[in-house]
Amino acid sequence: MSLLECLIGIALSLTLIAPLIKNSGELLSKQIAYEKTQLLAQDANRALELMGRAIRMAGYVHPNAFIENINSQASGEEFLQIQKSVGYKGSDALTIKHQLSRGLDMDCIGNTLTLDRTKKGLALQGFLVDRQTSIPKGSRISGGSLICQSLDRQGRLQSTTLMNGIHHLAIEELTEQAKKDRGVRVFKIKLEMTDGAHLYRAFERTFATRNLL
Repeated sequence: MSLLECLIGIALSLTLIAPLIKNSGELLSKQIAYEKTQLLAQDANRALELMGRAIRMAGYVHPNAFIENINSQASGEEFLQIQKSVGYKGSDALTIKHQLSRGLDMDCIGNTLTLDRTKKGLALQGFLVDRQTSIPKGSRISGGSLICQSLDRQGRLQSTTLMNGIHHLAIEELTEQAKKDRGVRVFKIKLEMTDGAHLYRAFERTFATRNLL
């Protein structure tokens, strides 16, 4: 076989193989994007469920409990507070207070809540978005960090990072919906997630209180 024939054979082979290589690269890229999207969705659902659980617990007072430091006339605003535009990229923050039940109560990172982890008889759970810290040099910043707040065994506020990739957190009280469902407060939480590069997804859930009037 002459050199010319070899070159022609190689050219023909590349002509046939090139589309396959291109398609394989595109499929791999789509697979990676799909897996990243699934991870973002899992993190978002986990975060929304934790915030929803806290909202449902807000204002809970055990019917048989007697704690002198609790003001029985405390308003719903003291048990559930929303701070607008205080976090990363103008994200909102949520703070919940409630009494302990006779069952197993846990904070937003899975720690069991006990009486020594309360202040004036009330447990605290908070959620806010802050800038990422301890980012390795050269790494891409993928949004902010969702921070969970609770009380330690000395009643001091402690903050723990739940997850990264938070672009924005918005919390809105739906007053019209609350008028329809008397005795509850309704909140819409919108959580925007990103990988810091090409992916962006927004997730929304609506939650209603169970213990606030």
